[in-house]
Amino acid sequence: MNGSQYATVNVDSKTLGETLSYKPIASKFGTSGVRGLVEDLTDLEVYCLAQGALNYLAASAKVCKHETDPSNIVIPLAGDLRLSTERMLKAVARGILDAGYQVDYVGRIPTPALTYYALQQGVASFMVTGSHIPADRNGLKTNRCDGEVMKSDESGIIDAVQQARQRQLAQPAEVSLFESNGMLKSQYCPCLPDVNQQAEHMFIERNRAVASHNTLRDQRIVFFEYSAVGRDLLPQLLRNVGAEVIPAGRSDTFVPIDTEAISDEHLTMLLELVLKERSKHGRIDAIVSTDGDSDRPLLVAVKERDFLQRIGRAVFGISQAISILLREQSWKFAKQAVIKNIAPVELQFIPGDLLGIVVADYLGGDSVSVPISTNPAVYEFFAAKGIETVKTRIGSPYVIEAMQKARDKAYSKIVAWEANGGFLMGSKIQLKTGVLDALPTRDAILPILCALCSAVDKKLTLSELFNGLPNWCGKADLLDNFPQEISQKILDFFKLPDKKYQTLEFRENSIVLKDVNEQQMGEWDIDDSLAKSVLQKKWALEQIFSEAKGFSPIVKVNTQDGLRCFFANDNIAHIRPSGNAPQLRIYGQARSRQRANEIVRMGVAEPDGFLRNLQKIV
Repeated sequence: MNGSQYATVNVDSKTLGETLSYKPIASKFGTSGVRGLVEDLTDLEVYCLAQGALNYLAASAKVCKHETDPSNIVIPLAGDLRLSTERMLKAVARGILDAGYQVDYVGRIPTPALTYYALQQGVASFMVTGSHIPADRNGLKTNRCDGEVMKSDESGIIDAVQQARQRQLAQPAEVSLFESNGMLKSQYCPCLPDVNQQAEHMFIERNRAVASHNTLRDQRIVFFEYSAVGRDLLPQLLRNVGAEVIPAGRSDTFVPIDTEAISDEHLTMLLELVLKERSKHGRIDAIVSTDGDSDRPLLVAVKERDFLQRIGRAVFGISQAISILLREQSWKFAKQAVIKNIAPVELQFIPGDLLGIVVADYLGGDSVSVPISTNPAVYEFFAAKGIETVKTRIGSPYVIEAMQKARDKAYSKIVAWEANGGFLMGSKIQLKTGVLDALPTRDAILPILCALCSAVDKKLTLSELFNGLPNWCGKADLLDNFPQEISQKILDFFKLPDKKYQTLEFRENSIVLKDVNEQQMGEWDIDDSLAKSVLQKKWALEQIFSEAKGFSPIVKVNTQDGLRCFFANDNIAHIRPSGNAPQLRIYGQARSRQRANEIVRMGVAEPDGFLRNLQKIV
């Protein structure tokens, strides 16, 4: 209960709101949960986020499937390894207790492990995490008793959080739970309970169904630990199927790594790790890791070079380094060129959207849903198998919604994933080694396990497995500290008069309007006033994505989530801002890796890349 109710109140006392030494800034929902700057996520804000969410879920009967008395309901709580997470966990715990529930602290474990445990218990849960975003930010992810919070829940939660905030601000300051700086007073700051390890154990047991205990007995895997919250748990799951796992690169401070935007600098760092461990252990087959809360995978194949390759690459690497020094005078990039080319091995980063293809195929999925930003190889691969791929907006709530619709249509093996590789299962699936339970939230370890096992089953290397997919390559990167109001103007640039129109297809004498499923909804003659306005915007885009930069005319634009431009030469450039951070991302897709990388490199170039030039025309 709220301890302040028992204190004596001075009738002339000011309210907490009147004494605050800062202006509260409400956190915003992004693609997955609420996130914000740590300095804005005071204990007061975090407490209200937890209480507001619980109040909303209670009113919606989504706190617990089996119990209505709050005092009998235990709410699971976990967090990542950020410095700010410990404080925020205590603020969430205080909010849970004051709402009348009990706290089930399951420790610092991956988001999917927390979610699986909570779903099995049939209760709501909280994960304190900022995922992959910079260390000066953090967040809170709320789950209902039946799965993730959906987009339809967000406005109700926001209203409930606002009400909780107003109640706290109206409290007399002298009896409030909070100091004027928004932090909990020491007497009201709870100690976290001892860690309940049942969530971790249940997650381990679930994943035993993926493969037998010796499937990966000949595989040697480097696990890049850095500051991923699953760095202790996930290697155990790999060892459970026989892999030799070598931990490397542990960091005592939080390092933000976006597994969807792995740069050449990241790959050079990973290559150095592989070379170090290879010198001690011998052949390395792969290096794996996850993002900060371990719901997005990182998988990199390690390929051995033969003698002639090594000689040729060494000569090329040295000449490339000299060229870089003469052109850019950059010792860092010259060193990267030498390390990359002179090494006895090379790395092949496996993009998350391609990873999802292999996982869905391994699991035998008959219903596939992915975000619109996903590599076109996904559609080609499953179309050849007679399986339709549903395209959604970006974010797990949207792919979960698509999985729910698939259940309504009686599909039995329902899978989905995001471009970052986070894999979701909407139904139980029977495998040779057991039944794999559904887990309708992003998971990092399942795709890693399935890809490694699939390669072994097919007697292929990881590189051979993924090189056999349809010939589409993708790359993503972003600009940080990109003003969100400018990003919104870019989104609005091709805003259509009716939300049912998601795609514009440019033909010789008309513009065809299509819905989210690419079904034709209308057509404009090119002399129509609306068509003329759109063609002017198309022309402006083509001045940025120009022939001189290797593009051909734009043939289609999709506005389902961001601005996705299709060019006649099979290039795709997709612009999309982060939902909860001042970041603007570009996805490049093409028939060659070199071209996909080039699109993204030109996109984030400073000071006059595609992203910077877009803000000049809006």
